Amino acid sequence: MLHHRTTAPRFQNCAQIFCGVPKFNSRWATTNPDDLRRHATELVALAPDVLVAASGTTTVAPLLQATRTVPIVFVVVVDPVGAGFVASLARPGGNATGFTTFEYGMSGKWLELLKQIAPSMTRAAVLRDPAIASGIGQFGAVQAVAPSLGVELSPVDVRDAPEIERAVTSFARSSSGGLIVTPSPLANRHRDLIIMLAARHRLPAVYAWRYYVTDGGLISYGPDSIDQYRRAAGYVDRILKGEKPADLPVQAPTKYELVINLKTARALGLDLPATLLALADEVIE
Repeated sequence: MLHHRTTAPRFQNCAQIFCGVPKFNSRWATTNPDDLRRHATELVALAPDVLVAASGTTTVAPLLQATRTVPIVFVVVVDPVGAGFVASLARPGGNATGFTTFEYGMSGKWLELLKQIAPSMTRAAVLRDPAIASGIGQFGAVQAVAPSLGVELSPVDVRDAPEIERAVTSFARSSSGGLIVTPSPLANRHRDLIIMLAARHRLPAVYAWRYYVTDGGLISYGPDSIDQYRRAAGYVDRILKGEKPADLPVQAPTKYELVINLKTARALGLDLPATLLALADEVIE
């Protein structure tokens, strides 16, 4: 039985509950923490066999606040150890396990891609949410490769639309700039604004998710999130058959995808290398 909305415009910020197979209940929420806590409490009260948190840190935290006994399978979480959801990736130890979206080391790939598509770039603004562990960790990984690429980094904290617009506009006043948008619920919430600002100020920008590029962004490199949902179904099945989340290791992505929007590249006056286009999983004309 499906409660509340049967569909949602985005996959972000939802919590799902499976009360058996095939019966399930779901709740959909925005980034409003009060809504998320209320939905988590409602779902736990239904005494489910397993909860599925999709996607991300903002949905796992309220579920763990509501229960430390009902098994939870999470999807698209960047740093479950840093967030305190599991004791370790190999041995989660509690009632939650699932699938991470990124290993911090791959964050440097975003800056490498920017330098490849805009060789003259010497400055990069990194949009990140400093309130979550992944925002700090991913910025640190980008910092590690910046000196070897000759790029100066400027962190931009993502808190609200006015702050994002002020920071990006100020950064764009100087030339030879580029933009890295690290994944976070707040960046997703403001992605239309971010894409618009990149276009307005003619900033080459790299994103973590394909949907930024289908919405008009330049290039994305990140995990295939649909694959993670498929793999999560396997964990749900194993838990329903008696296995414990504490014994199921948190798994990293196995499939990554590179997506390029050629229309946006032309609008920015960029001549993308043929070698990069050949590597792309999808090129949007």
